Amino acid sequence: MTPLEQVSHETMTFMRGKYCLNEVGNGKDELKFRQGKRTILTVYVRENRFDFLLIFGKKEREAFEARREEFSPLVTGIYDGAKTYHDGKWMMFPVTTLEQLEELKELILIKKKPNRKPFSKEGAVYGQCGQRCDLCVHYIGQDEARRQEMIPPLTRMYGITDWSMRCGGCKSSTCYCKDAPCPAKACAAERGLVQCRDCPEHPCIRAATSDHLSMIHTESHDAAEITWGILPYVPYQYEER
Repeated sequence: MTPLEQVSHETMTFMRGKYCLNEVGNGKDELKFRQGKRTILTVYVRENRFDFLLIFGKKEREAFEARREEFSPLVTGIYDGAKTYHDGKWMMFPVTTLEQLEELKELILIKKKPNRKPFSKEGAVYGQCGQRCDLCVHYIGQDEARRQEMIPPLTRMYGITDWSMRCGGCKSSTCYCKDAPCPAKACAAERGLVQCRDCPEHPCIRAATSDHLSMIHTESHDAAEITWGILPYVPYQYEER
């Protein structure tokens, strides 16, 4: 991945792994992470960078001031130069590197504490690509009550109504893609690997069901769609790292 793709992938890994939020895009260049009517973070997609918009209210400004010395001159300079309106201090941060993103993560954590509880690794079943088979609607061993919870948001997201296909996972005789390997399996085979998890570049965008699932996008998805339609198919997004 390019440095900008790495920023994109890591942004979504962080936001989805830490938070259960709606993702509201405009279909062009904007993505908002929202809880109800409250926007936690807005990301603007530019040609050679991402712009992160954060709005700090009084409590968040107090929290930042208490930790001010932890941040770089770039961050404190943008903070000091930002205007404060009735709803808070509006700050726009350009992000092009993972180092810059790490600072922005700390600001996002000031804005909102994590609210997503990771699924337990106990009893986890991993595919060769690193995805959680046991969190997939098609998995043979899936709890039926959970399957019924998954189906409505998956139907909204993909427009599919038939979810009857069943798969036993990569190592089983009932693996859905055993005869026509998925891109992740094909890539691993080309590299002489048994599974993607053995690759030094894992996780990568090829390990997702489709590239856009793990990257900053401008579509709109609610929190349930993300929980059941995206996260199980993007390695490690459900797990504490």
